[in-house]
Amino acid sequence: MLSEKLLNELNEQVNFEFYSSYTYLAMAGYCESIDLSGFANFFRVQAQEELAHAMKLYDYIFQKNGVVELKQIPMPTAKYDGVIDVFQKGYEHEQLVTKKIYNLADIAHDEKEHATMSLLKWFIDEQVEEENSFNALLKKVRRSEGNPAALYLMDDELASRVYTPPTNA
Repeated sequence: MLSEKLLNELNEQVNFEFYSSYTYLAMAGYCESIDLSGFANFFRVQAQEELAHAMKLYDYIFQKNGVVELKQIPMPTAKYDGVIDVFQKGYEHEQLVTKKIYNLADIAHDEKEHATMSLLKWFIDEQVEEENSFNALLKKVRRSEGNPAALYLMDDELASRVYTPPTNA
């Protein structure tokens, strides 16, 4: 059984993952508005991943006989100062997600809640991948600044990204 503290924090994370999905959809919309549909595709796929993360936590809470409490999702930022700003904000967002996951892991560890620790190990590993992906793309868009051809090559590359549900979600 989950402690009240851990259950509350897991519920906060479920809601934050939904917010993350919403945030990435807003970023996709911004990219569409500046005619970068490949970048928009990247963020749409990212939104789907965040939704899957929310549902993984959602399902886990019920598996542990808890109750999910959905809250109002804040309105995400929809205006950016270009594609570099979008990726900078995305990278910062992933760093925030990592901090939140680490906080959950610390609580689970302190409470010796081994099942939750096992679940959160998957999220910790996922965050290494997420931060690395955003950091690499941020570096690429910075290098493409002032070079429209490079930007459009990246746009073409990101257009091919497809959502693949996690096999263990």
